Amino acid sequence: MPLWLDMLRTPMAAPETTALRRMRLTWQLLCLALAISIIWHEQLRGAFGRAVPCATAALLVATGLWTLVYLMRKHRADTDYIECRGEGE
Repeated sequence: MPLWLDMLRTPMAAPETTALRRMRLTWQLLCLALAISIIWHEQLRGAFGRAVPCATAALLVATGLWTLVYLMRKHRADTDYIECRGEGE
């Protein structure tokens, strides 16, 4: 069997549930907020003062932790989906 045909038959990611979609959107918003807080750091610091570096650090930690949780749950959903499909064939 050609490689391209074998890859077409390989199961892809599990369908996205509502909870995983919500987690993905939250992760994207955290990444966007972190990027904004880094890019506009000086302007935000001028407007809000010394709290901005702490807020940026908190966003960095929250984004990192949320990434780990999301990736673990997504991997578990994909693994369960692939195992379920494998048993049915």
